[in-house]
Amino acid sequence: MSDAPVVVVTGAAGGIGLALVRLLHRQGQRVVLVDLDGAALGRVAKTAGLDPARSLLVAADVSREEEVERYVAAALERFGRIDGFANNAGIEGTPGRIEDQSVEMLDKVYAVNVRGVFLGLKHVLRVMRRQGAGSVVNLSSLAGIMGAPTHGAYVMSKHAVIGLTRTAAAEAAGANVRVNAVLPGAINTEMMRRIERDSGNAAATEAGNRAAIPLGRYGEPEEIAAVIAFLLSDQSSYVTGSLYTADGGMSPH
Repeated sequence: MSDAPVVVVTGAAGGIGLALVRLLHRQGQRVVLVDLDGAALGRVAKTAGLDPARSLLVAADVSREEEVERYVAAALERFGRIDGFANNAGIEGTPGRIEDQSVEMLDKVYAVNVRGVFLGLKHVLRVMRRQGAGSVVNLSSLAGIMGAPTHGAYVMSKHAVIGLTRTAAAEAAGANVRVNAVLPGAINTEMMRRIERDSGNAAATEAGNRAAIPLGRYGEPEEIAAVIAFLLSDQSSYVTGSLYTADGGMSPH
């Protein structure tokens, strides 16, 4: 098992992060779970039945460079390398029209969704360059290629992730390091529950969302995890700089 791939997952206590951790663990990979909520990480490890020999929990704020350096160093100290990186941590922010939004809210969303992604890339890519191999998957969103009323800060941040992905892919290709992005649509997670509640009419928002999805349903976290796991694996060895939408068919419409 010592030669099993090592994957770092940020936002590991959230819906998609948790589903990915479970999938990678079932596949026999070694997983470093990173999340701001250390207590939640402990609950994840217990409920998912993670093998302590193949997992490491690191409570860290992805928006703070010293804490990003710390989770990267912890992964290397424990496992010696980083083969995959799911740059997944993100927040949606408080909804509101652009003219009603505060700069503080914009900065809060950008700190996690953009600076956090940038800092993860900065410090993990250094490791992967030295190794001469690695795969990174950044989590953007359908909001990275479309607009979404009352979610301007989130939309901006997820567009930025796509730009970072394309730039990092071009920079890292010569070192045999791949960088791609996954763009989930409406996924059945707690984040979606918050978006529905914040709309003022959760039932109507959910019904409207489902009606707009050609497949007629929300995606499940496990379905997004499967796409991420594919991109992290050698099965996608000729894929870099790509954007994988997983949105039930919304983007073509």
